[in-house]
This record gives sequence, structure tokens and C-alpha cells, in this order.
Amino acid sequence: MKSIHPEFIYQSRELGVQIEDTLGEPPDRRNYERVIDSLIGEFANGLEMDDVNLLSFALANHLVFDDAQGLLAEGGQYDGGDAAKVLKMVSCDNAESGNALATVFVANPELARKAIITAFLYKNPKRWTDEDHSLEALQMEEDKENNVEDDEEQVGQGENIEHLFDTRGDENV
Repeated sequence: MKSIHPEFIYQSRELGVQIEDTLGEPPDRRNYERVIDSLIGEFANGLEMDDVNLLSFALANHLVFDDAQGLLAEGGQYDGGDAAKVLKMVSCDNAESGNALATVFVANPELARKAIITAFLYKNPKRWTDEDHSLEALQMEEDKENNVEDDEEQVGQGENIEHLFDTRGDENV
């Protein structure tokens, strides 16, 4: 399992919430598809909105991830990745979404890179892990550290233990 940058983890989870909210309860697929089609049309026409989640929301169902391992590797770094390399790792299932991605890539390659990786992580949650920052995990880690410290403080057989005793003897009285 690859280590993913915390910002990508956050964006991926936010994408999931955004999709659930748009689908509604009960899920309205037709409305969801209309929203996606509208966003793809806007991005294809040059909508300049620097929002990773909005672009990944629009493209998530239209991207074909051709190099999963490469995308996982790119997910370890949020800023400063290779946008052209990431773009080559995906394809689109229709011309309009391909045009939208190409238009955004020309205007803002970093936005396109982040949106592709975010969509990939959302669609493939079992391929990556998040660091566990729960109280239980932190307590287990602290207990492990304490056990190591306790072990280091233990004196083993054959060790020099003279320092444990009072070397001044009866002079303390």
C-alpha cells in the first residue's frame, strides 16, 4: 500500500461527500448526470475555476485509469508533481470529457493533475491507506514507545550494576 499525501486523502473524501450530496436521498441519477454534463461542458468551454474537487467531480465517472501504480506513486506528493506524466496515465471515455480535461490541462496543468489523482483515489479506495490518527492508534503507539523505554531501563544479567548502589556507604549518616 502506498502512502498518499494527506491533502489528496482529504480531497478524495470531500469528493465522496460531494457526489453523495448531489445524488441525494433517494439517489436521483438523472439529476446527477445533468450536473456532471453541465460541468463538463463548462470546463470544455474554458471555465477557469481553480477547484480540484469540482473538476474531479466532473471527470470522476469519465476517466479511465490506465496506470494505477503510477497514479498511486504520484499521489504521494500534492504539490510539484509531473502533470504531463499524470495526464498520460488516464484517458476519457468520451470526447467531451476529453476536451474538458485537455482544456483545463492547457490552462492549469497542476489543477488537472490534482483532479485526476483525487478522482483516482476516490474510485480506488482499497489501493491506498490512510495513516490512523485516532486516539486508539496514538495510545498504542505511545504504549509501544513506553515499552521500549522500559526495556532499555531494565538491567540484564552480567551488566555492571554498581551504579545502582550507594557508593559512599556509611558516610551518608
